[in-house]
Amino acid sequence: MILTAPAGYGKTTVLAQWAVRDSRPFAWVSVDDRDNDPIVLLRHVALALHGIEPLPQNVLETLAAPGPSIWKSAIPRLGSALTAFDQPIVLALDDTHLLRTREGLDAVVTLAQHGPEGSLLVLAGRASPKLPVAALRAGGQLSEIGVDRLALSANEAQLLLRATSADLNLATVEELVERCEGWPAALYLAALAAREEHDRTPDTERAIHFAGDNTHMADYLRSEYLAKLRPGALRFLRRTSVLERMCGSLCDAVLDDQGSARELEKIERSNLFLVPLDQQRVWHRYHHLFRDLLRRELAEREPQLLGVLNSRAADWYERHGDPESALEHALAAGDLDRVAAIVTKIALPAYYGGRITSVERWLSHFDDPALLERYPGVALQGGWVHAVGGRLVEAERWLDAAERGTFTGTLPDGCTSLRPWTAVLRAALCRDGVYQMVADAETGLAGLPRESLLRPTALLLLGSAHVLLGENERGDTFLRSAADEAERLGSRDTRMVAISERSLIASARDDPAAAQALALQAQELVDHAHADEYVTSAIALAVAARAELRHGRWDQARAHLAEAERVRPLLAQGLFPWLTLQAELELARAYLALGDARAHGLVEELCDLVRSHPHVGVLADQVAALATDVDAMPEHGKGAAVGLTGAELRLLPLLSTHLSFREIGEALFVSRNTIKTQAISVYRKLGVSGRSDAIDRAEALGLVETTKHIG
Repeated sequence: MILTAPAGYGKTTVLAQWAVRDSRPFAWVSVDDRDNDPIVLLRHVALALHGIEPLPQNVLETLAAPGPSIWKSAIPRLGSALTAFDQPIVLALDDTHLLRTREGLDAVVTLAQHGPEGSLLVLAGRASPKLPVAALRAGGQLSEIGVDRLALSANEAQLLLRATSADLNLATVEELVERCEGWPAALYLAALAAREEHDRTPDTERAIHFAGDNTHMADYLRSEYLAKLRPGALRFLRRTSVLERMCGSLCDAVLDDQGSARELEKIERSNLFLVPLDQQRVWHRYHHLFRDLLRRELAEREPQLLGVLNSRAADWYERHGDPESALEHALAAGDLDRVAAIVTKIALPAYYGGRITSVERWLSHFDDPALLERYPGVALQGGWVHAVGGRLVEAERWLDAAERGTFTGTLPDGCTSLRPWTAVLRAALCRDGVYQMVADAETGLAGLPRESLLRPTALLLLGSAHVLLGENERGDTFLRSAADEAERLGSRDTRMVAISERSLIASARDDPAAAQALALQAQELVDHAHADEYVTSAIALAVAARAELRHGRWDQARAHLAEAERVRPLLAQGLFPWLTLQAELELARAYLALGDARAHGLVEELCDLVRSHPHVGVLADQVAALATDVDAMPEHGKGAAVGLTGAELRLLPLLSTHLSFREIGEALFVSRNTIKTQAISVYRKLGVSGRSDAIDRAEALGLVETTKHIG
């Protein structure tokens, strides 16, 4: 159900009255701006459901776990928990017009479909939510309530006005309803003002005149209602309007006073547009329309207090462990120094915890050369965020600004200098060649505290740099340390890449057993449910596919490659050039082993990447060698016509040699029995009975070059 109307049409009131009368329990979420971050919205929904029936522990743990995709991964578990509820429920989202993106709302709609039979999802807001409303309406899956049903008739308005002791005759009410177009909030505000007047008749007429639109209503409230409040109450309302949500302790801190909890109770009892946000009535917010008016009052009457009040709110939130709310009030106070200090501490942890939307919004306030140089800690955090997001030009711009500035704060790991962090980021970008990558990684590693979450990354980069120089055994030592440190500190992605790199080294030194074991370890770290959201999955999947091919497990190899194809769009964004090259090299080698034509496209991409990033050490030579091998790969169209697999096509040229099945197996890293099985399949598909006849038939089809072959 969608409940849509402008502000003040009683949407929240309708929901509250419905909740009292309906036998089904209500899970109620009051949406605010931070719910545009999908993970925040899903957590709020889960908390509301948990209040009806306790959710399983594994669901709560999933929601609490860090990771950019947890809001998606939690939906199946949360949906299963909702399906198991003992009774149907109503999930109500109020103020959905504040949701500017569809991602989180789509997740809630998907979740609601798991509710027990008879359950209902209600979306209330000022505008229609970002959903395929027309399709839902055509499918009979949608009920809608709009202004026409929420607007008050004259009789309904008269009942409302009588409840406020404004006993107006029906003719006067009809005129008021016409001027307000049935807008309940405007009627209610006018009635409250009329109740304050001693002489009702002339002031009632004035109330009608001032109720025509928002501007007139604001003028009326200033002169006829707010002016009648006692100074202390009005001051409380006006100054606390800087808060999006309120509790007694927070209001005390902002006002530098005591007794705010009692004042909030008085306001709630007086129905002065105070909306409770929890069942305990500890947290509240003002009705949005009323808060807008109070904020205008504050800006006009006490503009000098705006910065002070917001700074006190930021102080309170920081003391209570909510740096994000502190950041928002610091922004409102215009205190960029404070905003920068908070962003420097929380940006990367929040980013890796899935708060990508929020972090990029915070950083946008500093996207100016002068500000980036003034706040190098922020510039550094932004450099990492842009680098991980594949925006390498932006990453380098922010990194350059960080290095030009003078830093005096503290980074999340306790570092008081940017040098170790900037050195590690420079190593990751590898823009000045592999030798400089080694030097930068060593500099970063030397300056990082042992408990720094960046330490495993520094070790990974140092090991990878030595591999790029062809120093595999030295690189392996650092990569082993990187994997161990990543496991100790919980850096899953770093550990996965380090183990994948070690598998490549084992393969290069002709140790297939070790390569296979390491590939399996890396593959087990892949989040298969959301592999396409993590670019680091690509190298682990490519390494796993190559390991399977060495043992002749073609189906498993193809499955890994299919999964890796989902990640390739992320690789195209260019996380780090050397890592992208390594991943695509392994994918191309796997496709070459299968005789798959996709190897050609990958080689073209690899050559382009080497041209744009020439400082990648031995990878450039490996790309050139691979290009030669791929150019020699036969056309596959005719092979596909006779049903030959990629592996069988790969085998055909070797059948024309004097190599035995055992020797062919060694060349392809598979067993003799696997080669024999493939050869028999080739004979059957080509309609021949032996090796020599198979080569003749393959030559006739153009699957292999004409050559003198074994008899």
